[in-house]
Order: sequence, then C-alpha cells, then structure tokens
Amino acid sequence: MVLEIYLTLLVGLICLVTVPSIIRRLVLSKPRRRSLPLPPGPRPLPILGNVLSLDAAEPWKTYAAWGAIYGDIIYSRLLDQEFIILNSQSDVIELFEKRSQRYSDRPFIATLEPFGWGRNLAFAPYGDHWRLSRRIFHQTFRAEASLQLRPMQLTKVREMITNIFDDPGRYTSHCETFAAAVTMIAVYDYDPTPRDDPIVHLAQQFLRASLEALIPERAVALRLFPFLLYLPDWCPGSFLKRKARQARKYSEEWVEFPYQYVQNRMRNDAHPVDSMVSDHLTRMRRLHPSQRLAYEDALKSAASTAYIGISSLMVFILAMILNPHIARRAQEEIDNVVGRDRLPDFDDRLSLPYVEAIMRETMRWQPLVPLVMHTATSSDVYKGIYIPEGFSFKYFRRAISRDEMRYPNASQFIPERFFTPEGRLNDDDPAQFIFGFGRRICPGRHTADASMWIGIATMLATFHFARAKDAQGNDVEFEPSYVNGVTRRPMDFPCSISPRSHISRTTLQTGQQS
Repeated sequence: MVLEIYLTLLVGLICLVTVPSIIRRLVLSKPRRRSLPLPPGPRPLPILGNVLSLDAAEPWKTYAAWGAIYGDIIYSRLLDQEFIILNSQSDVIELFEKRSQRYSDRPFIATLEPFGWGRNLAFAPYGDHWRLSRRIFHQTFRAEASLQLRPMQLTKVREMITNIFDDPGRYTSHCETFAAAVTMIAVYDYDPTPRDDPIVHLAQQFLRASLEALIPERAVALRLFPFLLYLPDWCPGSFLKRKARQARKYSEEWVEFPYQYVQNRMRNDAHPVDSMVSDHLTRMRRLHPSQRLAYEDALKSAASTAYIGISSLMVFILAMILNPHIARRAQEEIDNVVGRDRLPDFDDRLSLPYVEAIMRETMRWQPLVPLVMHTATSSDVYKGIYIPEGFSFKYFRRAISRDEMRYPNASQFIPERFFTPEGRLNDDDPAQFIFGFGRRICPGRHTADASMWIGIATMLATFHFARAKDAQGNDVEFEPSYVNGVTRRPMDFPCSISPRSHISRTTLQTGQQS
C-alpha cells in the first residue's frame, strides 16, 4: 500500500514537471511536422518518450538495435528532449564537417555543472569561451608543436615498461600514469611519480566519482527533478546531491592544485618553467586587467581538459591477451625491422605496418568514447528532414566501428582488415571517426596518436602477453567487462605480462638511454 502511494506520487510529480514542456514542444513542433517528417524511430510513449526502452548504462546497445530496424538516421525522445541518432560516417561528415557552422554546439546535460564538469572544454557550449580555450589548447597540441613532445613521450613510455617489468600486477596503474605524465608534463611541466602520484590520484578520484553521471540517459533524473540537489543530507534521495558534492570537490582541487603548482614554480624557481600553463600565464600578464579573468578561466578550462584518465593501452593489452598469435606476428615484424638490440622509436613507424594495423584495430574494436553529442545552432533541412534550432544529435562511434559491411566479423580483433590484397596498409583509418569531426575534432589527437603508437610498439617489443594460470596450470577464462560512462574502458582482467627472453632490466635501462 505504501509502495503504491509512493508510485502514485512519483507519477504525479513526473506529470507535473514534464507535461507542460511536452505540450509546449508538441505545439511548437506542429507546423514543421505537417510539412516535413521526422526520421523513423521507435514510437515514444506519452510524456516519457523512449526512456523505458533504453539501456541507461550502455545506451549504444539500444541505439545499435534501433539502427538495425530503422536505419542510419533515427529519431528518439527522452522526456521533452528530442534527439537524432546518427549511425553513418557519411551523415556525420555531411553535418558536422561540411555544415560545421550549424552543428558545433553541445546539448545541455543536467549533471555537468553539479558534478564538476562545467569547465571542461569537451562539453563547453560553442561560443567565445570555447574558442579561446581551444585556441590555447591548440597552440600546445597542434601537429607541429606535438613533435616537440616526442622525446618526452619516449622517456615516459620507457619508464612505463620498466614499471610493468618490476610490478606487472599493476599494469592498469602504470598505463594510466603514462597517459597522465604525457599530458601533465606538456600542460603543467609536472612530472608525476611513477607510482601513486597524489595529483594523478586526485584526477582519478574525480573521474571515478563523476563519469557515469555524465551519460545523458542517466542525467534525465536530475533534469526532471533538479530539486534533488537541494535535499537535506538526511532525506531519502539525497545520494545524488552527496555524490555531486564530492565530485565537485575533487574537480575544484584537480583544476587548482596543478595550476597553483605552476604559479609557485614561476615565482620561486630559478629555472624557467616550460609548459602550456606557464606560457599563457606569461602572456596573460601583458593583457589589460579587464581581460585577464576571462583569459585565466579559458586557460584553466584548456588545462583541465587535457587529461581524461583513460588509456587505450588497456584495450590493447586485453586484445593481446585474447589474441596472442597477433602479438607474436607483430613481434616478428619488430625483430626483423628494429632488431633486438634496441627498442622502437618514432622513426620506425613507417616500417612497422602490422603494428600500425594493430593500433588501428585497437581504436576500432573498443572506442573509448562510444557516443558524442552535437547540437544545431540554427534550423536546417537534411535528406528531407527538418532540423529545428536546438535539436541534439548523438553520433554513435560504435555503430561505425561495428558496421559489418565495412568490418566483417566486427566483434573480433583482426588487424589484417587494414591491409590491401597486395599486403599494403589501406586508406581505412579509424582515427578518421574516433577523434571526431569538424570544429569539435579532438585538439589533442596528434599527441594521443603518438602516445598510443609508441606505447603499443614498445610493449610488443618488450613483453609476452598470455592468460593467467590457475593453481593447476590451466588458463583462467574470463569474460571482459567494462567501466561505462561518457568514456568506456576495460575493467582489470587476469593476465600474465612477462618479459621476452632477450629483455632484462639492463636492456630497459639501455633503451631509456638510447
């Protein structure tokens, strides 16, 4: 009886909050629906739309099922928010690149500000703040500038494999520290300690506390009931407020601590600091005082966006554990081209096509960011569909990467799919859709690409990858599972990572010095 009362009250609250906006949406959309159709899609329920049909933890699974029924352009509604889901790279290119002046905004996500993501460049609305932040970011990570980071990336990857050599059980932490070190040195001139660095730990706490909340399908509750952020801590339902408060605290510390580290070094060190933040702090001093606050805000946004806390090397290691024959073939290529007396460097890249194919397949097989959202800043017509201003799009990377017409047996890890019949690499590079499109393309893609390649090549040259063994010496079987949020990465899995026969600590130290 009590449960029925609560359910009745909940339905009443939903109706009270959503019915006016739904009616307003229907009234405003009525003229265009008479003249131009919406894309096909699942029939929305009154008020709720398609909320009950979605897998909130992994919404891309639902979108993939819809794509098989309705095609590459799908209409969906969550409460009063209307979406178009794009499953085709050609449609994404047409809208987000060729018409980027209309489709470079981001939609409103109710959990962004409460969970501490308001500063992040990736989610910032299209406007002056975003343009300034991106320009700051671009100056450090553009293609030409990223070449200057390669000696540092080489040093950091050699540190990573030394740490895995010494402590293979913590392979996840070592991969994350490598990813963090590259960005934090470039942005703050801060070199994290190889293990248990306090600032890296702070960033990871923030990400763990907040990433799941950013999935738009999960943000629906806060959009529907914003008063949840103001409930007393003792009140049932206040868990969302408490989680948001903790995430926001981590976010503020993550933004401020490394920023203040640079400021303190610039004041106290005799040696100059060379980093993105220090360069722009110097520039900021030359600005008129009235401009400095906006510039500093943009600089903090750019700086705190650089590290997202995940490493594609985790996906690579998982793929090698499940497909050891692929690792062996790549190691043969490395031994033949590079030899066994040194470790790979960036000059070897063009001579290692199979390693390149493994990298492409790693990006395609498990995209770290399955979904990306854009919003129309003005009305448009596309393929006979009227797109009103403010309409949101969900670009489904995973649908492109799992397209069976383009990638037969797409769930399998097959680097050979990137070769022509003549044995040369083909022109199909998943980076063309993994790093985004148009004005919202990832500004750090050149550095990320270089880190990923040198990480994969060095680990292949150094380690054997195999399944873990149980007490009887049998392979430990496991089903890969993933941490889902705005980003998606494998959970830790049982494995054996051991040095190849010619690798010793001395070899690694020599490699670090080469």
